[in-house]
Amino acid sequence: MLLNVTLASIQMAKPQKPLLSAIIDLSSVLTGPMYVGFSSSTGSLLTSHYILGWSFNMNGVAQVLNYSLLPSLPRVRPKRGSKALTISLPLASAGLVLIVAGVVAFIVRWRIKYAEVLEDWELQYGPHRYSYKDLYEATKGFEDEDLLGIGGFGKVYKGVLQTSKSEIAVKRVSHESRQGMREFVAEIVSIGRLRHRNLVQLLGYCRRKGELLLVYEYMPNGSLDKFLYGQDKPTLDWATRFRIINGVASGLLYLHEDWEQVVIHRDIKASNVLLDHELNGRLGDFGLARLYDHGTVPLTTRVVGTMGYLAPELVRTGKAATITDVFAFGIFLVEVACGRRPVDPTADEEKLILSDWVLKNWQKGSILETTDPRLGEAYAVEEVELVLKLGLLCSHPLPTERPSMRQVVRYLEGHAPLPELSPTYLSFGAFVQRRNDGVDGRIMSNTSQVATTSVLSGGR
Repeated sequence: MLLNVTLASIQMAKPQKPLLSAIIDLSSVLTGPMYVGFSSSTGSLLTSHYILGWSFNMNGVAQVLNYSLLPSLPRVRPKRGSKALTISLPLASAGLVLIVAGVVAFIVRWRIKYAEVLEDWELQYGPHRYSYKDLYEATKGFEDEDLLGIGGFGKVYKGVLQTSKSEIAVKRVSHESRQGMREFVAEIVSIGRLRHRNLVQLLGYCRRKGELLLVYEYMPNGSLDKFLYGQDKPTLDWATRFRIINGVASGLLYLHEDWEQVVIHRDIKASNVLLDHELNGRLGDFGLARLYDHGTVPLTTRVVGTMGYLAPELVRTGKAATITDVFAFGIFLVEVACGRRPVDPTADEEKLILSDWVLKNWQKGSILETTDPRLGEAYAVEEVELVLKLGLLCSHPLPTERPSMRQVVRYLEGHAPLPELSPTYLSFGAFVQRRNDGVDGRIMSNTSQVATTSVLSGGR
């Protein structure tokens, strides 16, 4: 049970004091017949190992080696005069060192290039987490030739996953590491469970350094705004526009009321409505969406979204809710019907704010004159008038006067008539006047009360 190790040069007697001495109990190892011998291995360079002699004794002291009887040590250096070896060996060693250094440098650069932010708690989210390497290869290194669009929150690239060959859209969004990142990623993964024919499927995400990458299914026809304002896209006829409007309304109803949680999109606009192979509208870009349980109050206090689609109370309080989504959807309705942006700085002062312009034309009895002129006369008058008036109702300055998305869907599908409302009732000026007269915003005039009752009658 005692192991002594001694070391001495040839021709010297075995030292009395061991270099290393340790008590080792080998009774659990030496349980049967055993072999005693030597083993060796080579490293990165070619080497040779020799045993010139050894003695062994099971009990007692081993026999002393007679060095005179040991064979000569093999030559370990090249013979004198062998210039080839003298030159080639150092060169080979230097070359090997350079190769090893190059490999190490390549590995370091590779790890830096594809480095990700990955914490232990993210492992529970499973396949929703994509590796940065896969997304980098899918988008060919995020080259501009695969750039689908640029928004206020990042760039979107087309990609093809190498494993499944499926087409994807990858949005790169800058983010700051913060305490709530875990909850934010949990929401992103939860949104990935949404399933509706009029929603763009969020497939997963990836976090790397200072950016967040959101992976969506690819929509071949791009965003709706390209068809409304782009010069290289054909004009959408009214039947297609009305089908897109109904699809987005159905998707929003699912988010607000029919899923297991309430989802506030917070960025409804034409550029976030994507078109599939058959030009069906799908609401996408859930990077700003927030979730909360049914029956509870959302806690968001940060104003996010796009100018022109923001509800007035959202700007004042920063609190997003389903009714602020309804406001943005109302602006979207007017935008699709008129083929004009919600705010156009290049337009005449009268047409600067789209909803105000439509409201003024309604007051003059010429609301249909705001219809997109590219439609010509090939549209259903009743549907266009419904969409324009419903858009103004949804974007009413008073949140309590806006319909829910369930009511909106009923109006669009013809299951409930749109309330008889006057243009004055929908104007922001009338709302301000009521507030200046000391009327509580929650208390309407007789006309408003009738309209409210009519609106609610089509509800849940």
